[in-house]
Amino acid sequence: MKFISWNVNGLRACAGKGFSEAFAEFDADFFCLQETKMQEGQLDLAFPGYQSYWNYAEKKGYSGTAIYAKHVPLNVTYGLGIEEHDHEGRVITLEYSDFFLVTVYTPNSQDGLKRLDYRMTWDDAFRAYVKALDEKKPVIMCGDMNVAHEEIDLKNPKSNRKNAGFTDEERAKFTELLAAGFTDTFRFFYPTDTDVYSWWSYRFHAREKNAGWRIDYFVCSKRLEGQLKGAKIHADILGSDHCPVEVDIDIK
Repeated sequence: MKFISWNVNGLRACAGKGFSEAFAEFDADFFCLQETKMQEGQLDLAFPGYQSYWNYAEKKGYSGTAIYAKHVPLNVTYGLGIEEHDHEGRVITLEYSDFFLVTVYTPNSQDGLKRLDYRMTWDDAFRAYVKALDEKKPVIMCGDMNVAHEEIDLKNPKSNRKNAGFTDEERAKFTELLAAGFTDTFRFFYPTDTDVYSWWSYRFHAREKNAGWRIDYFVCSKRLEGQLKGAKIHADILGSDHCPVEVDIDIK
């Protein structure tokens, strides 16, 4: 099965920049989106053979997630089931007979780290959520997790050490997530690759210079490692300040 995840940074804008063409070219089993920035009814974007599931933020033009799926789930859950965390449309979970698929748009700690404390609370709650799922069946989670885990995951680690997305605190929480029984699928295949990123600032011609960050992930339950077939980051696909990321898993 092919899984794609893409932070589209506004689906209505991305739809005018080749989204449908990229969607068709991938022909994925699951296509997960983050930062849709939409409310219900604002865009009618359907694809033959796919069902779509949407979680909208209460705040207009902000956050939001979606999943297009070729396979009808047993169950669909929106959010974490925690009032504090479920107003921004950040999580969708699809349950299948052999796995859970979770797409997530992790909160950004923001300039001056003014939301870092909330981010720490979120990270703990999300880890507890996926651990509970993992006790039932394997989990495949994906999305913009708003953290570059290691120094090789961004172009300029030293100058960004205390910036949102590369604080010691955020990196430690991602380490905790992996230690809870999960695998960063890209690093499973490419443990030492450098200069491979999924997000570039719109400023300073960052994408042209490939001065980016790898903050978009597919993370799966460790016991799925033997079924992993490949992982890719599609830096050549434009339309957003993020690019799509992919994992291929042998699931019957």
